Amino acid sequence: MSLEELIHKCKKNDRKAQAQLYSMFSPVLFSICLKYSRNKTEAEDSLHDSFMTIYEKIGQYKSKGSFEGWLKRITVNTVLQKYRKKEFLNAVTENTEDIIEVEQEENEISLQTLLGYIQELPSKYRITFNLYVLDGHSHKEISELLGTTVGTSKSNLARARLILKEKIETKTVQSIIVGILIFGLENA
Repeated sequence: MSLEELIHKCKKNDRKAQAQLYSMFSPVLFSICLKYSRNKTEAEDSLHDSFMTIYEKIGQYKSKGSFEGWLKRITVNTVLQKYRKKEFLNAVTENTEDIIEVEQEENEISLQTLLGYIQELPSKYRITFNLYVLDGHSHKEISELLGTTVGTSKSNLARARLILKEKIETKTVQSIIVGILIFGLENA
């Protein structure tokens, strides 16, 4: 069945077509949910909510532009909607003069470890970091998506970078200590 036929059947609430749509796109959409969530369970809830919205709004898709892009946009908006309603998106202060620019250093860290650190960030920092760094949104776009100010977006990004830098530095120091202990034991 072609994608157009699948979409047409989903518009008619065909359960088999909806299940096939889920099978086709859930891996891609789950990765988006996981990127904005603290853990797998939260991401699974967001994926479920996203598909419920997709099934509800599929009649609005007019076959203009990428269908996958449309699905991704709905997924991001569904996930962000959960956080928009909560107060934790607002920064404590919006004094952008105190924003710290974090220098990037050449530390060896696995992508898996880095993604784990990003998921550990408080929600307001994780979401802002992902939107800015991973999705390429401007601070103005982020402030509109989250219902905050540009200053809040900048402040949250700076704090996220600082937290990640501290985690990476701690991991590097721990790796050096383990290396010294292992090297020291081998030469003893």
